[in-house]
Amino acid sequence: MNSKQLRFCIAFLTAILCLGFNLSVNAQESHTKSQKDKKVWTAPKDQTTEGSVTIDGQKIEYNAVAGTIPLFNNDRDTTAHMFYTAYFKKGVKNKSNRPVTFFYNGGPGSATVWLHMGSFGPVRVGTKDTAHVAGAPYELYNNQYSLLDVTDLVFVDAPGTGFSRLTTNGEPDNFFGVDQDANAFADFITRFFTKHNRWNSPKYLFGESYGTTRSAVLANNLITEKSVDLNGITMLSQILSYGNSVDYPQGNPGNDRPYQLALPTYAATAWYHNKLPNKPEKLEPFLQEVEDFAMGEYASALSKGSELSESRFNEIAQKLHEYTGLSVDYLKKANLRVSGGEFEKNLQIDELQTTGRLDTRFQGPTMDPLSQRSHYDPQSASISSAYVTLFNDYVRNTLHFGDNMTYRPAYRKDWDFDHGYGMGMNVMPDLAEAMKYNPKMKVLLTGGYFDLATPYYEGIYEMHHLPVSDKIQDNISYEYYQSGHMVYVHPESMGPLHDRVAEFIRKTDNVE
Repeated sequence: MNSKQLRFCIAFLTAILCLGFNLSVNAQESHTKSQKDKKVWTAPKDQTTEGSVTIDGQKIEYNAVAGTIPLFNNDRDTTAHMFYTAYFKKGVKNKSNRPVTFFYNGGPGSATVWLHMGSFGPVRVGTKDTAHVAGAPYELYNNQYSLLDVTDLVFVDAPGTGFSRLTTNGEPDNFFGVDQDANAFADFITRFFTKHNRWNSPKYLFGESYGTTRSAVLANNLITEKSVDLNGITMLSQILSYGNSVDYPQGNPGNDRPYQLALPTYAATAWYHNKLPNKPEKLEPFLQEVEDFAMGEYASALSKGSELSESRFNEIAQKLHEYTGLSVDYLKKANLRVSGGEFEKNLQIDELQTTGRLDTRFQGPTMDPLSQRSHYDPQSASISSAYVTLFNDYVRNTLHFGDNMTYRPAYRKDWDFDHGYGMGMNVMPDLAEAMKYNPKMKVLLTGGYFDLATPYYEGIYEMHHLPVSDKIQDNISYEYYQSGHMVYVHPESMGPLHDRVAEFIRKTDNVE
């Protein structure tokens, strides 16, 4: 190689090196700029306020803590901040004698605004039963049914909902799923015990709707992986096996169980709206009759499929008419199988009214008289504005948390329902394992007869089919009310519900 060629090669290599350096610098600058452009969310400081609530004539003073607890990945990076509001009774000298209960709604993807503002917190939204609430201003009342007389209260928003936020290190796939969600709650709860020095307190879970699904997986996670025994779990409006849902059962032909388990709720609803051909005087004995029919004659007829004789087909259609108020012709066209949405749409179609889903005592104008199923839930439409409005006002002006933040009543990306038990998500094995692992743990199942989101008989069926011994079955108790999915919306049910849950805690807190 001559000197001219050598100089060319050196120049060429120098240009390549410079280009590579510039590309590296540009990439680094671009990355740095990208990082600077990212808005890194900083969790607001916890806020502690004082308040009081009067329960059964007794004034209880409390400290309220509104704040967040961080969650971490294996690299100790913060992945999420879970928002909670905790109410601690003042003057408690020994925290080991004071129970603590964690409350959460379901969805999945629902914040806990509903339980917080409607059930056992120190304040309660004032709504008129079964009536659509008018516009603001709404009223917030002292909650005489608060559970602060027997337990401290912790209302928790699932990741992504309410004021709970994922960080830039938090991947949605690590939170939005059956197991991922339960893991996040287990981490939150154990970190809460440390933060507030409650490791030796009696411990309870209270989940509603999908919150009962969460409770089954969460309880198993806490007991088997974190060595945290629970004193008890309250299930409000339970669903553990999604193959039992009556929302879209046509998508799983061959499984007729949803129709059977929803039939008693259809009957209760028709009884309430005076749609039965021969309405009995009392509801509960009538429902027992319908339950027997649903699991007997009706189940046998459905199991025949296309082999069901015409005469028997007609007999069952007539019986269903007597129990649901739907016309015989409609029931025949439906092949004796009516989904929840179809029932909601058609029970009161003569008045152009749609029946509620979460609470079938509610009704509202039908959106489309020619549709197959309901388009909305009149119960949700009736009360949601009051709950969301009052919580936003209460959390900012009373708890002094959430300035310049958006509270998300609901937030859901694609949810991972894969839970490893085959077709249809089913967490019954999780609850059974938790109850075997901790045979002292008690479970209280509650709900309303007028719930078509999670029909009451579905919960009873699931509990009686848990793979546990008769001795462990004795740890389960049941209580139902003439209300809907959100039992606490029905004023007449709130007193009995409070008393039943309070009794459940007192009997299981191991405090002498």
